[in-house]
Amino acid sequence: MILLSPKQTGFDIVKAGHIELLVTDLNKARDFYVNKLGFFVSAQDDRHLYLRGAEERYHHSLLLTDSDYAGVGHIAFRVKDENDLKSVKKLLEKHRLKFEEHRNKEKGIERSIRFQDPFGFPVEFYSSMTKVEWMIRSYHLQTGARVSRLDHFNLLVPDVSSAFKWYSEELGFICTELTEMEDEDTIWAAWLRRKHTCHDVALMTGIGPRVHHAGFTVPDRINIMDCADLLASSGYLKSIERGPGRHGISNAFFLYLRDADNNRIELYTGDYLSADPDWEPVRWKLNDPQRQTFWGAPAPESWFNEAMQVRSFFSSSFQALKKPKLTDRPTYMSH
Repeated sequence: MILLSPKQTGFDIVKAGHIELLVTDLNKARDFYVNKLGFFVSAQDDRHLYLRGAEERYHHSLLLTDSDYAGVGHIAFRVKDENDLKSVKKLLEKHRLKFEEHRNKEKGIERSIRFQDPFGFPVEFYSSMTKVEWMIRSYHLQTGARVSRLDHFNLLVPDVSSAFKWYSEELGFICTELTEMEDEDTIWAAWLRRKHTCHDVALMTGIGPRVHHAGFTVPDRINIMDCADLLASSGYLKSIERGPGRHGISNAFFLYLRDADNNRIELYTGDYLSADPDWEPVRWKLNDPQRQTFWGAPAPESWFNEAMQVRSFFSSSFQALKKPKLTDRPTYMSH
């Protein structure tokens, strides 16, 4: 069943909150994310760099952590208040999912709940974050891509149907768009939201659990074009993986980038408002080439085959990967 309105869950997820990327050289990562893309530094120490966009009034949306291996440390969602955290705890107990409650585990966040979700992703819920200076009108300090804010996560899972059920029925997400197999009975991918845009989470069929990318909003298409010029002229040509271009799904203008550790982010702008309570999901067929790129150009193989592994909260190892049970590879894989 495709939910057209939020299911009552007992808690209110506000939005995708932040993501932790693991990097092997914090100085190289700083040069890429701060000096080239224009993220603002909220705090730093020997192992961490806390970053935010110009539109963000809270401590961080991107956490870079020095590590022996690249990948994703965790993804995080913000809930409305402390009572919502109590309800999240009840949900995890109901499903017998291992979790930990933390205080001041991460700079800027007093209290959080961390757990491994049913699909192997390390997920954090938190209700409040330290407020910082709002840089939205500090135009003289905005550089690079002029990143505004975190928009979404894109997750690869072997079984989209099960993940879709978890996010919609247990977490209260709403489907805005989906990709169907030709039989119309199988969902290949789904775009789910809590805030009133296209999505906070995209679920894609693939080897997982892996994070394909984190999407960050920029003000306009020209910021993406200028960023591509900046990267190409400053020794970062190989960081440009795909685009600039326009998606069919989401309608957004995009540019996919890889950092020095091959972690992937998307610069993203121009999607739509989805606040209407009777919103009906936009449906795409899997082999429609305009779905992934509205102009029809195919994505590179690396975009299909490579993604970021996720580390377990409860050990230093990365999660074991599972393959989807598919007989034929479609012509076009996913947005």
